[in-house]
Amino acid sequence: MAHYRQAGNIPPKRHTQHRSPDGSLYREELMGEEGFSSDSSLLYHVGVPSAIVEARTWELPDQAMTPNEPLLARHLKLHDLFDGGAGRNVVTSRRLVLGNGDVRISYVVAAETSPLYRNATGDECVFIEDGTGTLETVFGHIAFGPGDYLIIPRATTHRWVVDGDVRAYVIEANSHIGPARRYLSKFGQLLEHAPYCERDLRGPTEPEVRDETNVEVLIKHRGSGSAGLSGSIHVVPQHPFDVVGWDGCLYPYAFNVADFEPITGRVHQPPPVHQVFEGNNFVICNFVPRKVDYHPLAIPVPYYHSNVDSDEVMFYVAGDYEARKGSGIGKGSISLHPGGHSHGPQPSAIEASLGAEYFDELAVMVDTFRPLGLGEGGTACDDGEYALSWIR
Repeated sequence: MAHYRQAGNIPPKRHTQHRSPDGSLYREELMGEEGFSSDSSLLYHVGVPSAIVEARTWELPDQAMTPNEPLLARHLKLHDLFDGGAGRNVVTSRRLVLGNGDVRISYVVAAETSPLYRNATGDECVFIEDGTGTLETVFGHIAFGPGDYLIIPRATTHRWVVDGDVRAYVIEANSHIGPARRYLSKFGQLLEHAPYCERDLRGPTEPEVRDETNVEVLIKHRGSGSAGLSGSIHVVPQHPFDVVGWDGCLYPYAFNVADFEPITGRVHQPPPVHQVFEGNNFVICNFVPRKVDYHPLAIPVPYYHSNVDSDEVMFYVAGDYEARKGSGIGKGSISLHPGGHSHGPQPSAIEASLGAEYFDELAVMVDTFRPLGLGEGGTACDDGEYALSWIR
């Protein structure tokens, strides 16, 4: 996110000496993307950010995926995966629902503080379905609540501190995640036609220095495990939250879906108007409460459409999703509409929508440009009937 920020204590000139009151030298770390060719930040550590005292293997949660064969539209009931968050945390208790080589979608209900964690394979976008807490990071902390997206850059050390049960929908990229490029100027500012702006983004608090020693950090990284992923645990001599200051354009931030300003029209608008973020080979959209089409002969629900190039994943968060009435889909559901199979509203929903002026619905959509496989969580909560719902 090319939006400059600075926090804490930094020197007036980069790559120069920066000393503590007792005269010791702070260690400068550049955290940057694309090999020094894209966004970056400079962090000033009390300790040595490269130091470790021990390393061992972390057995990741099941990352295996099975093909969507035979090709079917599917209804996945995420709320059936967990009976509460007791004994679970946002990092190690995730269950993989859908994924491919570009993106993995998981779901978790957690009531415990997570271990310190770093995803070294790509950025994470975590949508908070329900619950509150704090995302603690090496840059500072971000309080979160229902409807928040948390964007966490690759290799950011962080942990999740939760206040009771938190329901989180986790989108993990093998790339970076940011605003749609068509919303941005050539220098990275969000433009006037964008459905949100920099004022809507919440960055971290001032960083804090913690004095703990011999601290474990869980790392997900590329390797020889399932889906090309492996896990490691590094024991570091000093707590990673030892940053006295930082500045730059790379850092975690939050955006609440209630601050997304929907784009509407006289006739039905296509899904790209609902886009909020994008990564390599996938986009993230959200459907929020909004006025709907106001042509006198408008049909407010979507027309049937064939996903020639993408699989469409819709996570139904709140409200009453008009186009899916009669399908069994409700809050906590995912619909998967795969490329190669046309889809649209349930037949009875079309006539029922005529004359509607407002839709009270909230959903998060991920469109991928390579086929999605089913993770163990997706297989476990598939209702097995949704593909037949258009003939009922």
